[in-house]
Amino acid sequence: MTTMNIHQILKKLPHRYPILLVDRVLEIELNKSIRAIKNVTINEPFFMGHFPHRPVMPGVLILEALAQASALLSFASMGEDPGDDTVVYFAGIDGARFKRPVEPGDQLVLESTLLRAKAGIFKYHARGLVDGEVVTEAELMCTMRKIA
Repeated sequence: MTTMNIHQILKKLPHRYPILLVDRVLEIELNKSIRAIKNVTINEPFFMGHFPHRPVMPGVLILEALAQASALLSFASMGEDPGDDTVVYFAGIDGARFKRPVEPGDQLVLESTLLRAKAGIFKYHARGLVDGEVVTEAELMCTMRKIA
């Protein structure tokens, strides 16, 4: 099992503020699963408009956080740093369900299990939890591509 702090995450993911949505990796079991966290604070830029009277983390950003954690699992499992010429794109999202809102002050635990990796396409079962309760789950498909 491996952990990652923010400095190690920044070396693996091309995302930066305000779209970097993984703060720490708690554990990785190579070729199997990852468990990471996103600390949700009132200072997040999206809360100004979503919604000023009742701030809620947008569902698409929860899915993005899960995809970023999934990408970290893939990079670690492949034993490589992606470099500036590699990006991970969504190829599909199936069965996304949102069971309760994620609000400022929540610690969103990101869990992703690799279901299959074939021909550069990765499929994961991912879920987000707050206080041990599932708030979001989906099957994510991603692909890695070299860019010019």
